[in-house]
Amino acid sequence: MSSDKPLHGATSEECAIRVMDTIPLIMRFIRGDMRAHSAASLSIPQLRSLAFLKRNPGASLSDLAEHLGVTCATASTTTERLVQRNFVQRCDHPQERRRVVLSLTDEGKYHLQQSLDQTRAHIADILNSLTAEQVSQIEAGLTLLKDVFEQTEVKAP
Repeated sequence: MSSDKPLHGATSEECAIRVMDTIPLIMRFIRGDMRAHSAASLSIPQLRSLAFLKRNPGASLSDLAEHLGVTCATASTTTERLVQRNFVQRCDHPQERRRVVLSLTDEGKYHLQQSLDQTRAHIADILNSLTAEQVSQIEAGLTLLKDVFEQTEVKAP
């Protein structure tokens, strides 16, 4: 699908192609922008780790590794750097001695929020060049897409 025009009456297959072409482009922009605006000079895996832990406080090291798509050893190294900078706190699980529980510190929450706020402002600046109708169309489409995939996430085994 090389056309940038909206597809009226598109099939679900054509829409799936558009989603798969668009979402990675948007994510590359977001990650690059967050990295560029990270006052703490955090790497993308570190920012992703902070964001995951914000959404999943008390997650284990293996949960984080799975989210990042890396080995537990790699996730451990990333976590150790965040612990050293006082962005993440690592504690033993109260019932499982061998399990480590991860959570954001106040400093970690602050730095993540700073990056998110700056990227959100940059995206808003870009969207300012669009008409109110275009912004509304994007908002409606993203809301629908989010709803569809949230329902799919709940059904996943």
